[in-house]
Amino acid sequence: HQHLRYNPLRDTWVLVSAHRMKRPWAGQVEKPPQEHIPRYDPHNPLCPGNTRAHGEENPDYDSTFVFENDFPALQPDAPDPGSEQHPLFQSKAARGVCKVMCFHPWSDITLPLMKKQEVVKVIDKWAGLVEELGTTYPWVQIFENKGAVMGCSNPHPHCQVWASNFLPNEPALSDRCQKAYYQKHGEPMLLQYAEQEAEKKERVVVESSDWLAVVPYWATWPYQTLLLPRRHVFRINDLTTEEREGLADIMKRLLTKYDNLFEISFPYSMGWHGAPTGPHLKEDNSHWQLHAHYYPPLLRSATVKKFMVGYEMLAQEQRDLTPEQV
Repeated sequence: HQHLRYNPLRDTWVLVSAHRMKRPWAGQVEKPPQEHIPRYDPHNPLCPGNTRAHGEENPDYDSTFVFENDFPALQPDAPDPGSEQHPLFQSKAARGVCKVMCFHPWSDITLPLMKKQEVVKVIDKWAGLVEELGTTYPWVQIFENKGAVMGCSNPHPHCQVWASNFLPNEPALSDRCQKAYYQKHGEPMLLQYAEQEAEKKERVVVESSDWLAVVPYWATWPYQTLLLPRRHVFRINDLTTEEREGLADIMKRLLTKYDNLFEISFPYSMGWHGAPTGPHLKEDNSHWQLHAHYYPPLLRSATVKKFMVGYEMLAQEQRDLTPEQV
């Protein structure tokens, strides 16, 4: 039966209507992912040795490679609009940096197909960027858009890292919710949640001694997952060597399960959330727990995705099958 589920990370409710999966579908059908991607493409600006948009030449890299985004959404310098503004027409200066990080020199490989130690190098580089950019900026967002259906414009395995002088909406909301829970219950929300999920085992996808991946009780996207460390960890750069090794393993297992679901290279948007940085490094962040969100769009098959339209845009989030069914 349809029912509502509470999302404590966003202080919102999700409408669960499992019976809607039975309805016929005559809507949009996506193109299957490109099957034959060349290992090296002389025209791909992310490949080793190639020239990018503004004439910069990539080194002949053999591991990870980080560079400044050629088309950044944030730049270090931006004028201040001033303080005298009408309350209905407010603006602030948005400053920051945007980086692109290639996971591997080959274009025809993805994270689940990479060797474990290659994935560890990706994690180490993520941690290094949070350490570096977090000394200045309040927020460092690591995210990966995988697949054309998620708006990814290049099949080469890569992610982006945006650092900003402001706390964006989603982490700001998560910060407030985690803090309120901690003040009321005396324990980090997601640490307690991981313990509960590990005990119930109703929504666990993969787990290890250090990590747990679940379809969250409040999931909105059909095959959404939440990746959590079992230990209380603030930020990705706080992970031990052993935990980074374990993270590489659990990521490979999780992403392989995704790929096997519809027997395609599974599309998704994913990103890491951890305690804010910059000036927040001096604050008490005991309420925070490091976690990663995976938001895949597919619903029924490799070519039918979930659309967040209509009721979802105008009323509230809704899903067509229970997290337990997934």
